[in-house]
Amino acid sequence: MLFNSIEFLFFFLPVTLVGFFALGAWAGHRFAIAWLVVASLFFYAWWNPVYLVLIGFSMLMNYGFGFFLSRSLHQRTDKRRALLIVSVALNLGLLGYFKYANFFVHNVNLALGSAFHLEHIVLPLGISFFTFTQIAYLVDAYRGEAREYNFLHYALFVTFFPHLIAGPILHHKEMMPQFGNRQIFSPRAANLAIGATIFFIGLFKKVVLADAFALHATPVFARAETGAALGFFEAWEGAWSYTFQLYFDFSGYSDMAVGLARMFGVRFPVNFNSPYRATNIIDFWRRWHITLSRFLRDYLYFALGGNRKGKVRRYVNLMLTMILGGAWHGAGWTFVAWGFLHGAYLVANHAWRSVVPWRGDHWTGRLLARSVTLLCVLVGWVFFRAETFHGALTMLRGMMNLPTALGGRFGRLQPLLESVGFQFSGGYVASQHYLLSVWLVFWLAIVWYWPNTQEWMRRYRPILEVASIRRDWPAWMAWAPTWGWAIITAGIAILGLLGLSAVTEFLYFQF
Repeated sequence: MLFNSIEFLFFFLPVTLVGFFALGAWAGHRFAIAWLVVASLFFYAWWNPVYLVLIGFSMLMNYGFGFFLSRSLHQRTDKRRALLIVSVALNLGLLGYFKYANFFVHNVNLALGSAFHLEHIVLPLGISFFTFTQIAYLVDAYRGEAREYNFLHYALFVTFFPHLIAGPILHHKEMMPQFGNRQIFSPRAANLAIGATIFFIGLFKKVVLADAFALHATPVFARAETGAALGFFEAWEGAWSYTFQLYFDFSGYSDMAVGLARMFGVRFPVNFNSPYRATNIIDFWRRWHITLSRFLRDYLYFALGGNRKGKVRRYVNLMLTMILGGAWHGAGWTFVAWGFLHGAYLVANHAWRSVVPWRGDHWTGRLLARSVTLLCVLVGWVFFRAETFHGALTMLRGMMNLPTALGGRFGRLQPLLESVGFQFSGGYVASQHYLLSVWLVFWLAIVWYWPNTQEWMRRYRPILEVASIRRDWPAWMAWAPTWGWAIITAGIAILGLLGLSAVTEFLYFQF
């Protein structure tokens, strides 16, 4: 079931909310939690009820491991470590089978010329997210930072539907104390109004903005996969359109998840914080898919040694972390290349910082740093979006295929440009490119200089990490429960609802 579907908005969500608050008031909190677990499992099973077997097995297995890890804090460390290793290995094995088995067999056949056959394995929705959520819980239980002896509460932690399919990746200690707060079992007008506002902002981003950019990005990447020669402007417009499509798609999902949780009186951690404002790649990964970055840092990068064993080992750990992070996104070499590219970016960024302690105080320096960072991110998105290396390289060649009419206008720079791969063989700009280019520049200005959702809603603590919210925006940009803002919110909601006629999945559902 999709957040941007009629079934979800006009059946599932209202029924779930009414049932949760009614049971919380009349039958007790345990029944309300049970209702929310059942509703979340129904939400998950909407695509395919068989998935319930997988998620049920995963929850039972990890609850059992977590139970014993929590109860054995004072036992021998080597036994507990062995139990943790086994539990994490089983989770990764389950994820690896469903996500990478076909990919592995395919590459073995290519390398050996063999003909091993494996039936196509359908990737269960959300398996990457609920697996990582539970791995984090197991490690926290091993460290004594989390414990859960009530299976019903554990099931709610894993299955709570706003985060189940595409995150954020949650920590037990962030969520369960909130569900222990008796106040959330009573409906509050403020939570419903704030949550609905954030949800409809996210819906607008998805169905009005992201899906509109997809209309420009998809045909260009499809042509690239056929090997068709792309012109300079066509290739750049396709790459920029996908850059904005992914931004508003993931930002929209993140807002909708935060808004849905807030309707139940629950705050999620921030997962998206204007990443295209980043002035370097380190900053980008503090803003993009923040809970995944946190997971990779805390449970992989630190486990590899982090920066505790010298610069060379630090750079190796960064590369390994990002390559594995790339592979987490999908079973394809283009995702590995994307992870490798971002690993190289991070290594270069850290090396540069160690030599040039630039702070970027002046606006011109920040603008240059922001532009270079976004350009690097955009090149990475080409590999992230392309289905094959052939398609990605075709896109990049098109982006370096300057119009013939520009030949000779760069003076002494032209031989340098040609030496790094630029060509002067493309057609000149057609009139239809002007309007799209202006449109892309407009949205670049919006993502750089307009408040994001949590900044817009900053008066009402929309997320857990309120310290991450920039607060120096003018007061008139802050949402408030007034008639004026009600009209604006209603307009956003109506535009979002009108876009439901063509329901499309969120891009991160495929991961």
